[in-house]
Amino acid sequence: MSKELQRDFDVLSELERGRFGTVYKCASRSNADHIFAVKSIDKLVVGAGDFLDALCLSNEAKIVQLLNPHPNIVTLHKVYEDENHLHLLFELCDDADFHSRLAQGTSAIPESDASRIMRQLMQAVSHCHRLGVAHRDIKPENILFTGQHGGRLKLADFGSAEIFKEGELIRGVVGTPYYVAPEVVAGREYNEKVDVWSSGVILYMMLSGNPPFDGETEVEIFEAVLRGNLRFPRQYFQSVSREAKDLLRRMICKDVCRRFSAEEVLSHPWFSIFADKTT
Repeated sequence: MSKELQRDFDVLSELERGRFGTVYKCASRSNADHIFAVKSIDKLVVGAGDFLDALCLSNEAKIVQLLNPHPNIVTLHKVYEDENHLHLLFELCDDADFHSRLAQGTSAIPESDASRIMRQLMQAVSHCHRLGVAHRDIKPENILFTGQHGGRLKLADFGSAEIFKEGELIRGVVGTPYYVAPEVVAGREYNEKVDVWSSGVILYMMLSGNPPFDGETEVEIFEAVLRGNLRFPRQYFQSVSREAKDLLRRMICKDVCRRFSAEEVLSHPWFSIFADKTT
């Protein structure tokens, strides 16, 4: 770690280890009650890898600074850099990430809870798109929460994000099986609506406890995504409202022209059903 970072913070524990670096929990030396998460990116590892990976990771700090402040996007407080590492000091989201929440139970999340979570996620996505940023890797692991027991949602990890201009298409195969949009899998150019598809997949999983497109291998999952045959099995969707299913059809839509934008998602009647519970 950089000497400047070590001067200002005590590293308490390791939170997560990834392909290009590690996330640590750290405390301010001036006030031990001020706890943060620092994402340490190994520039040597990044530089030895794919050029696109290196470019995306080098842009992450710039992109998050562009998006801050927003109540549903993780806050970047400071950037430290030395010869070998880039250290991004983020707010600490100390509740379990969304992936853990989905994995904890075998049943679906109640619609009222799903509505509250999805509203916050789409507010973050809409903010990104208004400022010309496509996240490109929306998945449960990148949805964090502050506080305990359903605190405020924070969209995180902009390492795959891309800045775009209005009407401009994006290139690059990035994303995660289950959540990636079919136009990305097909290797075509695409726009920011890939984030709406991924968010729709998350909503489907919240309401049913299952992914909309599944397979035994990544290849089978990608083939199912490309087919895009959206179904609502009765055993999982019997008690799900028709408004929720209508929204899913408009988010998980192969035809990009017909797929909702993030703003259109937020205006869908489904959210008004639970308006008093999602504020």
